[in-house]
Parts: sequence; structure tokens; C-alpha cells
Amino acid sequence: MWCEQWPALTAALLALSDAEAAHLNDDVPDTLRWLAGYLPEIAVLLPLIDIPVADQAAPPVPGERWAWEIPGRKRAQIEAFAGAVQPGGEGLIDWCGGKGHLGRLLGIAWQKPVHTLEIEAALCADGEQLARRVGLEHRFLERDALAITDWPRPGQHAVALHACGNLHRRLVEHGAGAGVSRFDVAPCCYYRGVEANYQPLSSAGQLQLTRDDTRLAVTETVTASPRQTRQRDRDIAWKLAFTTWRARVGDAPYKTFKPVPAPWLRGSFADFLARMAARENLPPPEAHHLAAIEAAGWQRQHDVMRLSIPRHACRRALELWLVLDLAEYLDTRGYEPRLRTFCDRQLTPRNLLLSAQRG
Repeated sequence: MWCEQWPALTAALLALSDAEAAHLNDDVPDTLRWLAGYLPEIAVLLPLIDIPVADQAAPPVPGERWAWEIPGRKRAQIEAFAGAVQPGGEGLIDWCGGKGHLGRLLGIAWQKPVHTLEIEAALCADGEQLARRVGLEHRFLERDALAITDWPRPGQHAVALHACGNLHRRLVEHGAGAGVSRFDVAPCCYYRGVEANYQPLSSAGQLQLTRDDTRLAVTETVTASPRQTRQRDRDIAWKLAFTTWRARVGDAPYKTFKPVPAPWLRGSFADFLARMAARENLPPPEAHHLAAIEAAGWQRQHDVMRLSIPRHACRRALELWLVLDLAEYLDTRGYEPRLRTFCDRQLTPRNLLLSAQRG
């Protein structure tokens, strides 16, 4: 285990206060600088993750009618994305676009016809109604993005805001083959569609990543309330308490367990442990042991939150590698890729914007 290889780092991590641990789990640049005091070579990541911010120009949209029914944070993300991109094709295709909010905004601003690809019929119906309200030429394609072969079309401008995993990879791969004029893509949830190992699109992608590695890239949250954070910490502590107790009373080797139903984590610790024990055919713990079992879980939660900091410090670098895999693929197919951020990470940590114009 790495803790044995770097004992001074391990001791420093375990000595962090709750506030220090929370900060280092959240702020990747600060974490890399802190870790460099123990692992100097990790400082090389700092300039590599410093991505330029896109110039912003609010799209010229008359009035507020385009934004019916859009929650505030989602609207702010859409507006930031739209302000960072420029028109570059004969028409727009909004990939996996839900109700077509992004396509509708860009279609109005640029006076271009829009197609939104979306698999959910109800979202397509709602999007068509919203488009009619603003008088926009906006068609919805109720199709599966992973199976469709006749979209996108040559010369189109493809946009995708947070299309997950294989959905954004499919757009880049199939769209490049179809002759899309321009891409503007903000990827998300890179692990979705990955089985055991990530398969790079680019032949230059030599890094071997597992599905868990790709999930690590999107593990941080920036919008949780203090109540949600406390609930998350308790959930982790209780689950770790159960695994610690199971190791003591069971004779089977360590194993993961199925997802825990949320209601089980909303009652008492005694009820939680009894349900988990019944599910895994273990005898229920005696009542006088409960406090010690829960305390062991909280101690492990304390340690895990601190010992996870070096791993979390690599999240942004991993995410950049995954996006650069897409960029390299487009570059080898005649596009000129460009990578920027389109908003502050407090609005969304998935703020990388890959733009690519056919050369």
C-alpha cells in the first residue's frame, strides 16, 4: 500500500483537520501544491490542468421567452455554453438535447434551423411545444443516439452539453465520419458505457484506464448543501461500519455489497445494521456493541476522507486526458480542435468545452 511507501505523507494526511481535509478534497490546484511538498514530481500536473477560459459573448436573444421552464442553474450553464461558441455550420444538431433548450437558444440567436436528437418521447413533445411558442424552425428526432446512422448530417454544427459517456463519444466518432462542419462538446460522465476498460478513440491514447478510473474523473461535487454533505459523510461512515463489523463476524473474504436502499440510511444506525445483516445472512449485532461499531465506521470515514486526497488530486488530469483523446481523434480526421472552459467550476465542474472546426 502506498501509505507504507510514503509514511510522512500518510501521517500529514491523517493529521489534517476536517476543514483542511474538505478543502484539499475540493481544490485540485491547492492539493497538488500541498502534495508537492511530499511528492515533488506531482507539481508537473499544475500547468497541464491550467486550461484557458473561453471568451464570453452573450447570444443576442430577444426577451426571456426562450427560457420557459428551465431551472436557474441549468439555464446558467446553457447560457455560458452558448456564450462561448460561434456558429459554424449550415444548421444545428443538438445531440441528446432533452427538451432542446440549448438548440432553441442557439437557433434563435443565430437564426438557424435546429434538430434536437433525444430518445425520450415526452421530452421531444415538450421541446416541440416550447419551439412553437417562439416560432423557431426546430425539429425533434426521437432516436437512440447509439444506434442512429443517418444523423448528424454533413455540414451541420453539432453541439452537446453534458451528453454522457458513449453518447458524446458516438457523436465525435460518427459525426467526424459524416462530415460535421463544427463540434462544440462539453463531455460528462465518462464512465458510462465503459465496461472493464476504457477504449481510446485515438491511437495515441496509450494510458490504460479502468471503468473506475474514468468514474474518478467526475466524483467531485460543488453544489451540495451542508445538510447533504453531512448526510453523505454519515452514509459513508455507516457503510464502513458495516464492512468493519462484517469482517469481524463473517468468515468470508472481503467483498463489496450491493447498493444500499436510501431509506435504510435515513433511520437509526441499529435499524441500518440489522437490515444489512439480514440481507447478507449474518447474525444481528448485540445492542451493547452498536456504539463501538458505529464509532469504528466514523474513524474509518475520517481516515478514508484524508487518504483519498492524493487520488482526488488526479481527477482533473484524468478528465483532461479523456477529453484530449477526443481532440486527438478529431485532429487526425481533419479538424482543428481547441480546448477551453466555458464557465466557473462552481456552476458545473464539467466545464470543459471541446471545439473543433473542419480545416
